[in-house]
Amino acid sequence: MNREPASLILARQTLLAALGLAGSGRQRYAAAMTLFNAGKMDDQALEIYRICSPLDQEDPAPLLAAAGLAAPAHPDESDLGRGLRLKTLLAECDRYLASLSGPGIAEVRAGLAPSLAARAEPLLRPSGGANVVLADHLGAALTALEATHPELAQAIAITAADLEWITYGEYPPDEIGTDFLTGHAYAEMVGPEGPLFAEDYDLGIFLIAPDVLYRDHHHPAPELYAPLTGPHGWRFGQNDPLTIKPAHVPVWNPPNAPHMTKVGPLPFLCIFGWTKDVQLPAKVLPAGDWPELEKLRIAPEQS
Repeated sequence: MNREPASLILARQTLLAALGLAGSGRQRYAAAMTLFNAGKMDDQALEIYRICSPLDQEDPAPLLAAAGLAAPAHPDESDLGRGLRLKTLLAECDRYLASLSGPGIAEVRAGLAPSLAARAEPLLRPSGGANVVLADHLGAALTALEATHPELAQAIAITAADLEWITYGEYPPDEIGTDFLTGHAYAEMVGPEGPLFAEDYDLGIFLIAPDVLYRDHHHPAPELYAPLTGPHGWRFGQNDPLTIKPAHVPVWNPPNAPHMTKVGPLPFLCIFGWTKDVQLPAKVLPAGDWPELEKLRIAPEQS
């Protein structure tokens, strides 16, 4: 696998962001600056991205060509290329889960096994478009993960643009809160709606912005969270105190068990797995202390 840092992989992908999206010119310039600071771009190319930064519709490629500079290379965007990248990421996820212990891990790995054993096939479902939460927060999460698990961080970085990152829209907005609705995204990798199909199983990547409260809720599906960043706060009853957990401590939520997550100073990035009843909806469980918890800030050293 390419051992380039995940931050540079994401920067190269950002240079290829679709033209015309609000703020995409500034995102390309920020990515160019990341590459320049790492010695991977010269000052002439950086200046072209600076000139184009307020012009979201402007394609820097013709300006780069006119200056005799190479435009950023596109990855293999074929369905088979995407399938191979996803299989690599799933193998890294399984290797990571195998390093953990606790309830639910064996069940999640067993559900993933058929996808790992199958031959890499073209992915027929298209990847999603740009996602603001992903653009703003995935880089910081992967930088933290790369310090301990570089192969997994790089596999996520390489595959992120292939996946459809969406916001879960089944919660009533007044119950789940605006911060969560506008501050999270998840990508299903294996499941009923994923690029690799599974009938009653779900495995994916979940991202939440720093300091956001994912309010108390429950669902029929048994759920494993394998947090790749930390610290974050957890509780498993509406009147329970908050427990601070570091990264790499898995959390198992049995069917319909209440749970809540308070994100710490780093973005919350995790592998999640639902092992059955994946089509049944989640429900918010009202609690009276949400205003205080939404104001709470977890210190980086807490665990």
